Amino acid sequence: MTVQDYLDWAATQRDLPRTELINGQIVAMTPERIEHVEIKDAVTVALKAAIARAGVRCRAVGDGMTVRIDNHTAYGPDALVYCGERLKRGSLTVPNPIIIVEVLSPTTSHTDTSAKLIGYFKLPSVPHYLIIDPDACAVAHHSRAADGTVSGHTVTSGTIRLDPPGLLVDVSEFFE
Repeated sequence: MTVQDYLDWAATQRDLPRTELINGQIVAMTPERIEHVEIKDAVTVALKAAIARAGVRCRAVGDGMTVRIDNHTAYGPDALVYCGERLKRGSLTVPNPIIIVEVLSPTTSHTDTSAKLIGYFKLPSVPHYLIIDPDACAVAHHSRAADGTVSGHTVTSGTIRLDPPGLLVDVSEFFE
């Protein structure tokens, strides 16, 4: 199945559980723990506040949007930021995200730290991928340098600098 086939199919479904398309296969997502949902919400609020403080033309959106990795893979991150013009009504995908956020859960931790890490950085628009561990209250910040190299470090307190687009977010905002 292609991403377009998947999006067309998903648009016709009622009461559809959360899904992603991985290598052409529809994969159902498991139900989420309360701490997962609360952190996703807190991350979106924190990113929106950071955007407002920075005064940049970006938008943070929570769970629900699709990010196309290639013709047969599309992920639904827990939160993301894109910049520029607001997406048109009815959009299902974010074509050029700059910050992607995944919150670890027992069933997704391997994929979030391996296949998704590789997949999100296939997108030229992505300089930041945040993997949030709710159990350790830690954020793994993976970032792409100007030369294309990707490096990561773990943050448990203090401020994370997300530049571009010039955002500063205190880690504690994610775990309120």
